[in-house]
Amino acid sequence: EFTRRAFENGKLDLVEAEGLGDLIEAETENQRALAYARMEGGLSRQVEGWRQRLLDLRAEIEAQLDFSDEGDVGALPDGFRTDLLELHANIMRVAGSVGQGRILRDGFRVVLAGPPNAGKSSLFNALSQSDAAIVSDEPGTTRDLKELPLDINGQLLILIDSAGLRETESKAEAIGVARAREAMLSADLILWLQAPDLSIERPPGFPELVDEQWRRPPVLTIGTKTDLAPVIGADHTVSVQTGAGLSELLTLLYETSGAGHFRPGDLLVSRERDRDALIDAAIAVSDAEGAIEHSELAAEHLRIASAAL
Repeated sequence: EFTRRAFENGKLDLVEAEGLGDLIEAETENQRALAYARMEGGLSRQVEGWRQRLLDLRAEIEAQLDFSDEGDVGALPDGFRTDLLELHANIMRVAGSVGQGRILRDGFRVVLAGPPNAGKSSLFNALSQSDAAIVSDEPGTTRDLKELPLDINGQLLILIDSAGLRETESKAEAIGVARAREAMLSADLILWLQAPDLSIERPPGFPELVDEQWRRPPVLTIGTKTDLAPVIGADHTVSVQTGAGLSELLTLLYETSGAGHFRPGDLLVSRERDRDALIDAAIAVSDAEGAIEHSELAAEHLRIASAAL
């Protein structure tokens, strides 16, 4: 109620109110830092600076339209086009950080995938240090998705256990396989597990499981059950029984998330609403630069860019 009142009375803008909500719900250090930067108005100040620059540029070009017959109104400044190009580049750079901002805010989604009995549920339990997933030597035990959040050095990782991919007569298992494939498409990273037991029925190769029109997430191959026999050609190997490779795998997941390469306070864009508005503004600025010889069109594009911001 108090946040709504602050927003309605102009004490907080919408971005800052969203940041306060994110701060209340934050569960990791990265989420807290990202939400605090947003609540403190980091993105609002950035956008307001761009909007003021747009107003200056609009004043230059609209003066030509309104007072072209007066002697003290000259041509556009020499750096007008350069200013537009620089403004467009700055907006696109910030808009491009939405992917990493989303990962910090919502978590890095990691799907454990592979054929039945590859050790997905065992690895899921080992990494989460729990018995959340049923482990059995019977193929097709896992038929639904299981999600578990992990806090790794302040970064939220969403670990997802999925059904083994194979052709099956069971309707329930087939639904589980379909859900597994959907989870793989929406993942930030897929861990493709393969045990050394060559008798395991292998499904079609991974590229055949992903429709080319969809974004293909990156894939790391993980050799499991290495206490029984080695797995050749894997990106990383683990053994749940001995614990070998587990801590290194968590470190690998953290590094792959990119969390260690950014300061949360520098990633101001974390919502699709932000990105959409910034992209609209950048397109309008680009259109204005392309129409700079036609003052009326350029002025209208700059007005659209201001409205988007």
